[in-house]
Amino acid sequence: MMRTIVIAGLAGLTVAGCGWTPGMSDRSALVAEPNQCAAKRFEVYFAEGEARLTQPALQAIGLNATQLQGCDIRSVRVVGLADAQGGAAANQALSERRAVAVTEALVAAGWPSPAFEVIAAGDTGATTPQGTNEPLRRRTEVLVDAAPRA
Repeated sequence: MMRTIVIAGLAGLTVAGCGWTPGMSDRSALVAEPNQCAAKRFEVYFAEGEARLTQPALQAIGLNATQLQGCDIRSVRVVGLADAQGGAAANQALSERRAVAVTEALVAAGWPSPAFEVIAAGDTGATTPQGTNEPLRRRTEVLVDAAPRA
């Protein structure tokens, strides 16, 4: 029985702290909307040896494109990466195809094509925690510089 009283007492104190505070008419002034029009980084992952956008990749691109809709997109850096499977030339070409696939999808979503810098790093540019887990290297990194429209 004592346990129930303590829990109820703590709950009462918690709720009591959520009420009206003298001198403060509206708490919404303390809560700010996050600025969607800011620098952003996201990744798009691929299957081994593939440059075709998967359904989850298209969803990630669509979500990010929607979040930045209405923003001034100043620059977009798309870096295609590959794992260490195959030779250096093959990985470089695969990285290029991945970067182009993501760039084309973002342009199709309405992002300004002059803002893009497309880079292919092959298997040498990919960084992963402690250099392990090859599937993490099968991706394209997208770095966006966006700001609110003036």
